[in-house]
Amino acid sequence: MIIGLLHIFAIICIASVCGKLISKLKLPAILGWLIAGIVFGPYLAEVVTLDITNALWYKVLIKFFECFAGVMIGREIIFKKIAKSGKQIIGITFVQSIGTFIFVTAAFSVVFVISDIPVYLAFIFGGIALATAPAPALSIVNEYHTNGPVTKTLLPLAAIDDIIGVIVFFTVISIVSGVNGSSSASPFAIAGMVLLPFAIGIFAGLCASLFMKKTNSIRLRLVILLFFLCVSALCGLLIDHYLFHSFSLNYLLIGMAFSAAVVNVIPEEELTDTLKLYNPLLNLSLVIVIVNLGMPLDYRLIAGAGLFTVIYILSRAVGKIGGAYLGGKLTKAEPVVTKYLGFTLLPHSGVSLVFTGIAATTLTAFDASLAAIVSGTIVAAAIINEIIAVIVAKFAFNWAGEIEE
Repeated sequence: MIIGLLHIFAIICIASVCGKLISKLKLPAILGWLIAGIVFGPYLAEVVTLDITNALWYKVLIKFFECFAGVMIGREIIFKKIAKSGKQIIGITFVQSIGTFIFVTAAFSVVFVISDIPVYLAFIFGGIALATAPAPALSIVNEYHTNGPVTKTLLPLAAIDDIIGVIVFFTVISIVSGVNGSSSASPFAIAGMVLLPFAIGIFAGLCASLFMKKTNSIRLRLVILLFFLCVSALCGLLIDHYLFHSFSLNYLLIGMAFSAAVVNVIPEEELTDTLKLYNPLLNLSLVIVIVNLGMPLDYRLIAGAGLFTVIYILSRAVGKIGGAYLGGKLTKAEPVVTKYLGFTLLPHSGVSLVFTGIAATTLTAFDASLAAIVSGTIVAAAIINEIIAVIVAKFAFNWAGEIEE
């Protein structure tokens, strides 16, 4: 484990250097972190090997850092500020999520009918496609200190989008499994995956707030915040172990719910200095989470990317951009939100790879060839899409006028 930690430290240092070099080209540092994860991960330079990434201690460590990174989303969800735009954000999220699901499913349905592949596989592709990986966009927000309507819409949208993604994907998987006589997630399990991260985060956040209110020391407040944040991650791990028997909860959502509870109990002006002290840990967490997104991506699959990969990338992009545009129009959002929000929703790899693993396991039970189609298509798409999507997302914030030159 100690040697493994040294290897992780090494790849974080490499990623940080890559990020700074990429920044010199006026591209987001996250692109350097992602490339470092791919190049120095298990499939090329092997600074971090598969033995390390498959180790339980490594997976637990990543869950803690995902929880730490989630704080960035939650600290922007101050109900007094978003009360006026809450319905609008929910409306845009629903339209772009379901719109992406419908568009990707329709595109693959046509292709699979022609190719004589079971059409239900198209619904699985649609279920995987609608989810958005929030960490890449959050990294850009953090790096460039973006501020404006697009940023303020994106942060709470990322949380709601994850909820819709979990519900739709596991519903599709359950139906496909039922039709083919296999077992999958029960409605109780799906509800637990959606609700428990919020319950854990909110409860721990409220407890932290009670103790933080009793002191004026900024450093002591930070210690209290970190303690209860770690407790919330630990609670998630215990529930995953004893209830789901796998890593099923979304730890970004736990961190988000935790910080949302804190910022809505303690006045913003009293938290500013504490959150400034927290920023170095947030920055480190974002690097680690992004590098971890890159490491499972096997660069060799780019060469095998075919028609399905191209269809997946393009149909998902049309669904996200078109869905956000339509959602913005229907909810009468600001023009910059309508035009540019969809471009910030293209990053995808973390959530897509989790869903792909679940889909492949489910499909293998009755048709291994279909599992291979899903795995090959999504992993190849994740590599190509993630690099392009990060650059496009940065430009979108720039087009919206939310990056100060």
